[in-house]
Amino acid sequence: MIARAKGRFIPVSTRKIRLVVRLLRGRDVTQAQAMLANLPKGACRPIAKVLKSAVANATRTGAWSESQLVVSRVLADEGPMLKRHRAGPMGRAMSIRKRMSHLTIELDAKEGSEVKRGA
Repeated sequence: MIARAKGRFIPVSTRKIRLVVRLLRGRDVTQAQAMLANLPKGACRPIAKVLKSAVANATRTGAWSESQLVVSRVLADEGPMLKRHRAGPMGRAMSIRKRMSHLTIELDAKEGSEVKRGA
């Protein structure tokens, strides 16, 4: 494990994030970024932000380039829920649960890639 980035309290349900995250596991970073830019899902924008942060964490020292990185592990966990109420039939209150997610992306180097010397 080389780099990790976490996005917490993302106001998208975990179920919607997992639909997109499933497509990213094991892909090159450049390929994953291209997929996120072209998928018609609302969850792609916060996932792309967290992926960009993980790439920045990995390339910060200069030992790895973006082309050497692979998305090795992605976790989408449930966050807290905001509980709201709206009017229901016969004067009752119906509850609405606004769900949030916590997202963790871990990047690793491709097999056979070398660390740059002097970094």
